[in-house]
This record gives sequence, structure tokens and C-alpha cells, in this order.
Amino acid sequence: MKKILFASTLALSLSACTMMGLPATYTLGKQPAGGALNSSGTVTVTPGNMVMTTARVAGLAPNTYYVAHYHLQGTASADPCTSAGPPIMSSKMVGMTDSAGMLTLSGSVPMSDVMVATYYNIHTATGADGTPADAGVSCTAVRMR
Repeated sequence: MKKILFASTLALSLSACTMMGLPATYTLGKQPAGGALNSSGTVTVTPGNMVMTTARVAGLAPNTYYVAHYHLQGTASADPCTSAGPPIMSSKMVGMTDSAGMLTLSGSVPMSDVMVATYYNIHTATGADGTPADAGVSCTAVRMR
């Protein structure tokens, strides 16, 4: 009886931690349409009323603007990163790589805006305004629920 009670308490504690909004870390990989760049990095997502996102990516072109945002699932593929889903524009983050091709982005967005997002994609940008110049160079599937 005590073992069953302990297991139930542990499961309840773990689910409570998930509901409290513990950070989740996703691994960014090369976007299939991303050309020759071999980028890699992580996206850390901290859920709550506002979803806090931090992305750190290496292997990008130096001194270049990039834009990232969450996307909804598209219909081109069951794989989120190749599904060509529409971006969630309220989650847009723009930054410039350093001379070694390292990019750090951070931002926050209301949970209600990204609750059904299925992937986080980083694109080369045409400039500081963050207009995407390609289909993406680095991507990871995400799950907000």
C-alpha cells in the first residue's frame, strides 16, 4: 500500500512540476531546405502565461541577420520542420550573428499565441526588419502542451 501511495504521489508531483512551467530544451538541426549551412544549437522554452524562448545557434553565416519564430503545422509533410506551416508572427525574434557565426535570440510571447505551435524555425533575414530570405536554415519540433 505504501509503495502505491508513494508512486501516486511521485506521479502527481511530476505532473505538477510540468504544469508549473519547467523549461524544455530542444535541439536545433539543419533545416532540410537550409542549403550548405550546417547549423546546430538549442532552443530553451519556459512555458507560463508568457512563453520565454532562448535560442543559441552555431554554424551560421557571420555578421548576418536571422529571424526566428514558431510555426503552425503545415500540410506538406507530417514532419513539422518540412511541413511548410505558417509562422506565428507574434513570436518573431531578430538578431545578428557575430563574426564566428554564433547567434543568440531571446524573446517572449503569450502562451495563447503559441499553444498549438509544432516547430521553431530560424531563417536568414534580408535585414534588421527580419523579413525571411529563405525557407529556414535551422529547425526543431516543439510541443507546448
